Amino acid sequence: MAGIISPSPTALYFTSNVGGRRLKAVSWAGKSVSGNTIRRRSLRIAAEVKFVNAEEAKQLIAEEGYSVVDVRDKTQFERAHIKSCSHIPLFIYNEDNDIGTIIKRTVHNNFSGLFFGLPFTKVNPDFLKSVKNEFSQDRKLLLVCQEGLRSAAAASRLEEAGYENIACVTSGLQSVKPGTFESVGSTELQNAGKAGLITIQGKISAVLGTVLVCAYLFIQFFPDQAEKLFPPTS
Repeated sequence: MAGIISPSPTALYFTSNVGGRRLKAVSWAGKSVSGNTIRRRSLRIAAEVKFVNAEEAKQLIAEEGYSVVDVRDKTQFERAHIKSCSHIPLFIYNEDNDIGTIIKRTVHNNFSGLFFGLPFTKVNPDFLKSVKNEFSQDRKLLLVCQEGLRSAAAASRLEEAGYENIACVTSGLQSVKPGTFESVGSTELQNAGKAGLITIQGKISAVLGTVLVCAYLFIQFFPDQAEKLFPPTS
Protein backbone atom coordinates (compact mmCIF):
# COMPACT_ATOMS: atom_id res chain seq x y z
CA MET A 1 0.00 0.00 0.00
CA ALA A 2 1.39 3.36 -0.98
CA GLY A 3 2.05 5.71 1.90
CA ILE A 4 1.48 9.44 2.26
CA ILE A 5 4.69 11.35 2.92
CA SER A 6 5.04 14.55 4.98
CA PRO A 7 8.51 15.74 4.06
CA SER A 8 10.87 17.37 6.51
CA PRO A 9 14.19 18.40 4.95
CA THR A 10 17.58 18.10 6.57
CA ALA A 11 20.54 19.65 4.73
CA LEU A 12 24.17 18.65 5.08
CA TYR A 13 27.06 20.57 3.50
CA PHE A 14 30.37 19.07 2.49
CA THR A 15 32.97 21.74 1.74
CA SER A 16 35.46 21.17 -1.05
CA ASN A 17 38.47 23.26 -2.08
CA VAL A 18 38.04 22.32 -5.72
CA GLY A 19 36.68 25.21 -7.74
CA GLY A 20 35.26 26.98 -4.71
CA ARG A 21 32.14 24.82 -4.67
CA ARG A 22 30.46 22.60 -2.12
CA LEU A 23 28.19 19.58 -2.25
CA LYS A 24 24.82 19.92 -0.60
CA ALA A 25 23.02 16.73 0.45
CA VAL A 26 19.36 17.19 1.30
CA SER A 27 17.56 14.39 3.12
CA TRP A 28 13.76 14.39 3.10
CA ALA A 29 12.27 12.35 5.93
CA GLY A 30 8.62 11.37 6.18
CA LYS A 31 6.35 8.73 7.66
CA SER A 32 4.06 6.53 5.60
CA VAL A 33 0.58 5.41 6.55
CA SER A 34 1.93 1.95 7.31
CA GLY A 35 4.38 3.42 9.86
CA ASN A 36 7.58 2.97 7.87
CA THR A 37 10.03 5.87 7.65
CA ILE A 38 10.87 6.89 4.09
CA ARG A 39 13.85 9.07 3.20
CA ARG A 40 14.58 10.73 -0.10
CA ARG A 41 17.89 12.29 -0.91
CA SER A 42 18.96 14.77 -3.54
CA LEU A 43 22.35 16.26 -4.25
CA ARG A 44 23.28 19.56 -5.84
CA ILE A 45 26.36 21.68 -6.25
CA ALA A 46 26.24 25.07 -4.53
CA ALA A 47 28.63 27.98 -4.95
CA GLU A 48 30.91 29.43 -2.32
CA VAL A 49 30.38 33.15 -1.68
CA LYS A 50 33.61 35.06 -2.27
CA PHE A 51 34.66 37.63 0.31
CA VAL A 52 37.13 40.07 -1.21
CA ASN A 53 38.80 43.38 -0.37
CA ALA A 54 38.25 46.56 -2.38
CA GLU A 55 41.13 45.99 -4.79
CA GLU A 56 40.04 42.42 -5.48
CA ALA A 57 36.48 43.63 -5.99
CA LYS A 58 37.67 46.17 -8.53
CA GLN A 59 39.47 43.36 -10.36
CA LEU A 60 36.34 41.20 -10.39
CA ILE A 61 34.43 44.02 -12.06
CA ALA A 62 37.09 44.85 -14.64
CA GLU A 63 38.32 41.36 -15.54
CA GLU A 64 35.54 38.92 -14.70
CA GLY A 65 32.46 40.94 -15.54
CA TYR A 66 30.85 41.14 -12.10
CA SER A 67 27.86 43.48 -11.79
CA VAL A 68 27.69 45.63 -8.66
CA VAL A 69 24.52 45.43 -6.58
CA ASP A 70 24.24 47.95 -3.74
CA VAL A 71 21.98 46.57 -0.99
CA ARG A 72 22.10 49.59 1.35
CA ASP A 73 19.09 51.71 2.22
CA LYS A 74 18.14 54.69 0.08
CA THR A 75 19.72 57.28 2.39
CA GLN A 76 23.24 55.82 2.32
CA PHE A 77 22.97 55.05 -1.38
CA GLU A 78 22.14 58.67 -2.21
CA ARG A 79 25.04 59.99 -0.14
CA ALA A 80 27.52 57.99 -2.22
CA HIS A 81 27.49 54.91 -4.44
CA ILE A 82 29.61 53.20 -7.07
CA LYS A 83 28.86 54.58 -10.51
CA SER A 84 26.66 52.38 -12.74
CA CYS A 85 25.74 50.00 -9.91
CA SER A 86 22.23 48.61 -9.36
CA HIS A 87 20.41 49.63 -6.20
CA ILE A 88 18.33 46.83 -4.70
CA PRO A 89 18.03 47.47 -0.94
CA LEU A 90 17.81 44.57 1.48
CA PHE A 91 16.01 46.88 3.92
CA ILE A 92 13.49 49.61 3.10
CA TYR A 93 11.91 52.44 5.12
CA ASN A 94 9.31 51.13 7.53
CA GLU A 95 6.31 53.40 7.12
CA ASP A 96 3.77 51.02 8.67
CA ASN A 97 1.24 52.76 10.89
CA ASP A 98 0.24 50.11 13.41
CA ILE A 99 0.66 51.22 17.02
CA GLY A 100 3.61 48.92 17.72
CA THR A 101 5.57 50.19 14.72
CA ILE A 102 4.77 53.82 15.54
CA ILE A 103 6.18 53.40 19.06
CA LYS A 104 9.31 51.63 17.81
CA ARG A 105 9.84 54.26 15.10
CA THR A 106 9.50 57.11 17.60
CA VAL A 107 12.01 55.55 19.99
CA HIS A 108 14.40 54.81 17.12
CA ASN A 109 14.20 58.31 15.66
CA ASN A 110 14.96 59.88 19.04
CA PHE A 111 18.06 57.78 19.62
CA SER A 112 19.71 55.90 16.73
CA GLY A 113 18.12 58.19 14.16
CA LEU A 114 19.06 61.39 15.97
CA PHE A 115 22.63 60.52 16.94
CA PHE A 116 23.70 58.23 14.08
CA GLY A 117 21.33 59.21 11.27
CA LEU A 118 20.07 55.64 10.85
CA PRO A 119 16.65 55.32 9.18
CA PHE A 120 13.94 53.08 10.64
CA THR A 121 13.74 50.13 8.27
CA LYS A 122 12.30 46.67 7.70
CA VAL A 123 13.28 43.75 5.47
CA ASN A 124 12.46 44.40 1.82
CA PRO A 125 9.86 41.73 0.92
CA ASP A 126 10.59 42.18 -2.79
CA PHE A 127 14.37 41.85 -2.57
CA LEU A 128 14.68 38.46 -4.27
CA LYS A 129 12.03 39.32 -6.83
CA SER A 130 13.82 42.54 -7.75
CA VAL A 131 17.15 40.76 -8.17
CA LYS A 132 15.58 38.04 -10.32
CA ASN A 133 13.89 40.66 -12.50
CA GLU A 134 17.25 42.28 -13.26
CA PHE A 135 19.75 39.40 -13.14
CA SER A 136 19.62 35.76 -14.21
CA GLN A 137 20.99 33.12 -11.84
CA ASP A 138 24.18 32.68 -13.89
CA ARG A 139 25.16 36.36 -13.59
CA LYS A 140 28.19 37.29 -11.51
CA LEU A 141 27.14 39.65 -8.72
CA LEU A 142 29.27 41.77 -6.41
CA LEU A 143 27.18 42.77 -3.40
CA VAL A 144 28.13 45.88 -1.43
CA CYS A 145 26.85 47.62 1.70
CA GLN A 146 28.42 49.99 4.22
CA GLU A 147 29.78 47.61 6.88
CA GLY A 148 29.64 44.22 5.12
CA LEU A 149 26.80 42.72 7.18
CA ARG A 150 23.86 43.40 4.89
CA SER A 151 25.76 42.22 1.81
CA ALA A 152 26.62 38.95 3.58
CA ALA A 153 22.96 38.46 4.53
CA ALA A 154 21.87 39.27 0.97
CA ALA A 155 24.44 36.82 -0.41
CA SER A 156 23.03 34.07 1.78
CA ARG A 157 19.52 34.69 0.48
CA LEU A 158 20.65 34.77 -3.14
CA GLU A 159 22.67 31.60 -2.68
CA GLU A 160 19.58 29.82 -1.36
CA ALA A 161 17.68 31.12 -4.40
CA GLY A 162 20.17 29.46 -6.76
CA TYR A 163 22.69 32.19 -7.57
CA GLU A 164 26.14 30.63 -7.85
CA ASN A 165 28.50 33.52 -8.63
CA ILE A 166 28.35 35.91 -5.69
CA ALA A 167 31.03 38.06 -4.09
CA CYS A 168 30.96 40.53 -1.18
CA VAL A 169 33.34 43.29 -0.11
CA THR A 170 34.69 42.38 3.34
CA SER A 171 33.94 45.16 5.87
CA GLY A 172 31.88 46.97 3.23
CA LEU A 173 32.34 50.36 1.59
CA GLN A 174 33.58 51.90 4.84
CA SER A 175 36.90 50.16 4.14
CA VAL A 176 37.23 51.50 0.58
CA LYS A 177 39.95 54.09 0.03
CA PRO A 178 39.05 57.26 -1.93
CA GLY A 179 39.54 56.80 -5.65
CA THR A 180 39.27 53.01 -5.64
CA PHE A 181 35.92 53.15 -7.45
CA GLU A 182 34.38 55.90 -9.52
CA SER A 183 31.56 57.09 -7.30
CA VAL A 184 28.53 59.36 -7.40
CA GLY A 185 27.22 61.43 -4.48
CA SER A 186 27.96 64.23 -2.06
CA THR A 187 30.63 62.40 -0.06
CA GLU A 188 33.19 59.60 -0.29
CA LEU A 189 32.01 55.99 -0.24
CA GLN A 190 33.60 55.26 3.14
CA ASN A 191 31.74 58.22 4.71
CA ALA A 192 28.25 57.41 3.38
CA GLY A 193 27.29 55.76 6.67
CA LYS A 194 28.13 58.80 8.78
CA ALA A 195 25.21 61.02 9.71
CA GLY A 196 23.35 62.50 12.68
CA LEU A 197 24.77 64.40 15.64
CA ILE A 198 27.77 62.08 15.82
CA THR A 199 29.17 63.71 12.68
CA ILE A 200 29.35 67.15 14.34
CA GLN A 201 30.48 65.98 17.77
CA GLY A 202 34.09 66.79 16.99
CA LYS A 203 33.19 70.27 15.74
CA ILE A 204 31.12 70.98 18.87
CA SER A 205 33.97 69.82 21.10
CA ALA A 206 36.45 72.02 19.21
CA VAL A 207 34.21 75.10 19.54
CA LEU A 208 33.60 74.53 23.25
CA GLY A 209 37.31 73.98 23.84
CA THR A 210 38.17 77.23 22.07
CA VAL A 211 35.58 79.15 24.08
CA LEU A 212 36.91 77.78 27.39
CA VAL A 213 40.52 78.56 26.47
CA CYS A 214 39.62 82.13 25.44
CA ALA A 215 37.64 82.64 28.66
CA TYR A 216 40.56 81.39 30.74
CA LEU A 217 43.04 83.70 28.99
CA PHE A 218 40.68 86.65 29.33
CA ILE A 219 40.38 86.10 33.09
CA GLN A 220 44.15 85.72 33.46
CA PHE A 221 45.17 88.80 31.47
CA PHE A 222 42.22 91.11 32.15
CA PRO A 223 41.06 90.27 35.68
CA ASP A 224 39.42 93.66 36.33
CA GLN A 225 37.29 93.49 33.20
CA ALA A 226 36.47 89.86 33.91
CA GLU A 227 35.28 90.76 37.40
CA LYS A 228 32.94 93.40 35.97
CA LEU A 229 31.55 90.96 33.40
CA PHE A 230 31.26 88.09 35.85
CA PRO A 231 30.75 89.63 39.32
CA PRO A 232 31.20 87.18 42.20
CA THR A 233 28.05 85.95 43.85
CA SER A 234 27.64 86.54 47.55
